Amino acid sequence: MTQRFERSLDIKNGRVDMTHGSGGRAMAQLIDQLFAKAFDNPALAEGNDQARLAIPAAGRLAFSTDSYVISPLFFAGGDIGSLAVHGTVNDVALSGAKPLWLSAGFILEEGFPLADLERIVTSMAKAAQECGVQIVTGDTKVVEKGKADGVFINTAGVGLIAEGVDLSVHNIRAGDAIIVSGTLGDHGVAVMAQREGLVFDEPVLSDSAALNGLIDNMIKSGVAIHALRDPTRGGLATSLNEMARAAGVGMRLNEAAIPVRASVRGVCEILGLDPLYIANEGKLIAFCPVAQAQTLLTAMKGHEHGREAAIIGEVVEDDHAFVEMTTTLGGQRMVDWLAGEQLPRIC
Repeated sequence: MTQRFERSLDIKNGRVDMTHGSGGRAMAQLIDQLFAKAFDNPALAEGNDQARLAIPAAGRLAFSTDSYVISPLFFAGGDIGSLAVHGTVNDVALSGAKPLWLSAGFILEEGFPLADLERIVTSMAKAAQECGVQIVTGDTKVVEKGKADGVFINTAGVGLIAEGVDLSVHNIRAGDAIIVSGTLGDHGVAVMAQREGLVFDEPVLSDSAALNGLIDNMIKSGVAIHALRDPTRGGLATSLNEMARAAGVGMRLNEAAIPVRASVRGVCEILGLDPLYIANEGKLIAFCPVAQAQTLLTAMKGHEHGREAAIIGEVVEDDHAFVEMTTTLGGQRMVDWLAGEQLPRIC
């Protein structure tokens, strides 16, 4: 492809300009020498306006999309590129589907360094390869300087749900155990610390990660998993309230069982934040019958992204769909919906 252009793209010193979104030669060069080079696969190489894909087996399709506007673009433990891949892979995988293909849409701000864009695209390609998915189609737009914040990314994902797999919030019932796959609040605190220039004795890294491998382990355990959810914006508390209302049940949590890193808890205490409401990008919540919870927990702990999994509560009958918690001091408190937003632009 490079021979189509008089000279190669100047990644080291170049910057995005309006011609990169004009639909002309400069845009074609950006696509050829950056995006297509990094995301290389047969469907993308066809160069059509759409990807034509063979469905590999019988089953149902899962389809999801999300947009990423995080600030800063690079943070401890990740960046907007890997986050965009992990987030959409997880949204697809949480249905029980095997994620297969992603699209990637970029909105670039005029003047954005090409070297930073290459770093983001390379990170996306690496994350996609590790997840076992292909980025098969995409789009690029450029807006005038001051009209965006460097780069925004939209990703959409498609996956295949195998026969017999049925994970849905409407399957949740009284008597289910509530399990989380690991420590809470890592992503939100890592981004906040990067944004504010805070330095801690123990660095806090984002937990951004793809969970499709963990979910595959969980399904293979044979446990009757009723539903999965990733506690992203609004954290664990908001996710549980959404699910309790949708399923028409109540939930009871045990604060002492909820895993939170000491460093994250310390930051939250200093800044007046509640880790139950802080976003996570590499954790999930699972619901299954209490009698099978230990089997599922063992399967989760056998995967690198589930080693700190814990049973944190149970589902109960409650027409009000309240989420309540027994505190470490033995008291009871409501775990209500998030009011307002603790940390903006974290995903």
